[in-house]
Amino acid sequence: LSSIAPLPLSLDTNSTMTPTLLRLGCRPTQALHLSGYPLKSTVSICKSGTSKSLLSCAQISRCATWISTTRRTLATLPSTSLWQSNQTSNYSITDRRWSSTSASSNNEPTKIDYLSLPHSSPEVQHLIEHHARKSQTSASLQTLMKTGRGEFLHKLSKHNQGGGFASVTARPEDESEATPLVLVQVASFLRRELPIRLAHRIHDLSRVSYLQDMKSVQQVKDLYTTSFLEILSVDKHPPTREGSEAWEEQFAKILENIYERHSSVLVQMARGAFELRAAIRKGALLGVDDDGCDEGQKTSNDKELQVGRDAVEFELMESTHAFLDRFYISRIGIRVLIGQYLSLRQPPVENYVGIICSKTSPYEIVKRAIDDAAFMCTRKYGDAPEVIITGRLDMTFPYVPTHLHYIMLELLKNSMRATVEYHGVDSDYPPIKVVIADGSDNEDVIIKVSDEGGGIPRSNMKRIWSYLFTTADPEIQEGMVAFNENVDHSIDSPLAGLGYGLPISRSYARYFGGDLSIMSMEGYGTDCFVYLTRLGNTREPLPI
Repeated sequence: LSSIAPLPLSLDTNSTMTPTLLRLGCRPTQALHLSGYPLKSTVSICKSGTSKSLLSCAQISRCATWISTTRRTLATLPSTSLWQSNQTSNYSITDRRWSSTSASSNNEPTKIDYLSLPHSSPEVQHLIEHHARKSQTSASLQTLMKTGRGEFLHKLSKHNQGGGFASVTARPEDESEATPLVLVQVASFLRRELPIRLAHRIHDLSRVSYLQDMKSVQQVKDLYTTSFLEILSVDKHPPTREGSEAWEEQFAKILENIYERHSSVLVQMARGAFELRAAIRKGALLGVDDDGCDEGQKTSNDKELQVGRDAVEFELMESTHAFLDRFYISRIGIRVLIGQYLSLRQPPVENYVGIICSKTSPYEIVKRAIDDAAFMCTRKYGDAPEVIITGRLDMTFPYVPTHLHYIMLELLKNSMRATVEYHGVDSDYPPIKVVIADGSDNEDVIIKVSDEGGGIPRSNMKRIWSYLFTTADPEIQEGMVAFNENVDHSIDSPLAGLGYGLPISRSYARYFGGDLSIMSMEGYGTDCFVYLTRLGNTREPLPI
């Protein structure tokens, strides 16, 4: 490389040929090529006047190129130094750093530690944009179970030929226990998939109108960016079969920390919505229309008048709701993938494959949810309505029990609260009825919760699915936003809180292909229907 004359270096943007040329001067024989960096245009590097490749490592979309006064730095890529050398070297690249090996470096790679860089740095932002352009890979309940049982180990040999896995065909004898090779396979998928999913959400958090300026939302964005970089700090593939278990263990420790650290995100995002609601009602934000768009064309007086209407109809801001729908369904997916992997590493539990129970009993889960909801209602009002369960009490099907418990707890505590408040404390409460329906030919398992709690006004039916709507007292809301709850959901929370219970419950139901619907008769009561797919073959509804 040192033999190349130090001529001005420029990107040949007019060339329609592949690879793209980084020219030294204007003669093609003095072109510097780069290839292999996984972005857009193919580039390769070779000596001036020859076609011998010194490196196959780059595809680039943007490139800053220059010659320093020392004539040692030949080029940079997105503000990241590509190489500094005065002798011939061999270069390689991973998805997180450039590295070079030369005779003078004793084969020690030069690494860029992205974790030490500010999240706003061009290097980190470029890395996020790069992964956000990739497509996410959705999974189904069946796929998660089959992978945990080792039914896809034959694919490990296809994708890791030469890495010591070519002869892998054996499945674990105990379907509840994951072998080390199963864990390596799952970890390899997560190492590839999680940075893509996190990058999509970071990108979305940077663009959502108004909400992106809230302190709590900015903290969530920083949290996601840190997790994104931590995952990329692990090598993309295990080096060899002998070193695969150590690689998998290192990766598992990082995901354990991420899983715990992200447990408070649900409350943090709800806190961000509360902060946005407070800012609008104080008049700090003007001209917010129903779709969340800025109305810069309005006069000053019109904007001032608009504030009052927006304070009432804030819950109907469609763009904010669409963003929160995307964010929460993606968060559920990320936590399912990490939770499934971490559970597979634990001692086996009968009828469980990770977090999935192959014999989930709706009846048993409803009973536990009734106990939890009755405890919360009694703590608040001193009493709780009776709940009667009928239907198929003996049926089981594959599902994630924690998801179903969350849904049923939310519906039951809402029904209990509505019943007590409608009929008054110390009254004889009508019972809440739960019906579990299933048949051998049914597409879904259906659970209905019926109450006589006075129903919901028709004008509020759209609002109940809003992440920003709650019937809780303002004092309770303020107490909740000040409370750093490091769990997804808990019986320690009040009966009515930040207002994300119902929409999150619907997201849980929809995650594996089900749904949640509500029919209400104002002045009488409400019927809630939970639909859960029996086969578990529906893929995740991943947001873009």
